[in-house]
Amino acid sequence: MRQTVRYSFRASLPVMAGYVVLGMGFGILFQSRGYGWWWSFLMSLTVYAGSMQYVAIDLISGGASLITTALMTLMVNIRHLFYGITMLDKYKETGAEKPYLIFALTDETFSLVCSPELPDEVDRRRYYLLVSLFNQFYWVAGSTLGGILGSALTFDTQGIDFSMTALFVVIFVEQWEKTKNHLAAVVGLAVSVICLLMFGADRFLIPSMLGITAALFLLKPWTAEKGA
Repeated sequence: MRQTVRYSFRASLPVMAGYVVLGMGFGILFQSRGYGWWWSFLMSLTVYAGSMQYVAIDLISGGASLITTALMTLMVNIRHLFYGITMLDKYKETGAEKPYLIFALTDETFSLVCSPELPDEVDRRRYYLLVSLFNQFYWVAGSTLGGILGSALTFDTQGIDFSMTALFVVIFVEQWEKTKNHLAAVVGLAVSVICLLMFGADRFLIPSMLGITAALFLLKPWTAEKGA
């Protein structure tokens, strides 16, 4: 068990470096809208949605309706549906831990649990759980610390919300470098740019997500033949 804990912690260290900083950005930004640090703690503990938490700040402070919030959440997090399906077999034998593992499956956690080559002495089931717990702890700790610092310090928070955009750019570049077939990435970029030009910066997100989904489904037979 000790070796599994040690290995899981070491594997999660790169995520810690990003989550603490990004979580602090979220906490500071949320506090700047008039919400105490405990709101950052509670949202990160119960929602734990990364980029959606940044989006939720504007939705909450702007008085968005429940329908708008639900649709935006679906569109922002719909990517979880696609990569979550690949974990069905891996999480099949996880027992009572499965609900939490599903809840805690973020982009970064998925990158650590999707296909790790674990040493023989590491328990795979415990590895899944520990990596998920470590990563959420980093996010909750960063968010809480950011909320506390935000209430103690007064400075201009403009631009902090761009930190999540920067994270996704880094993830995109890493995925581009790891794969030889870039069709999905090119389709995503093309559809997003077209929707941005057609609908504007304030309304392009939902149409672009729907367009990307439709385009990838239409291109599925072609990509299958090419071995993509």
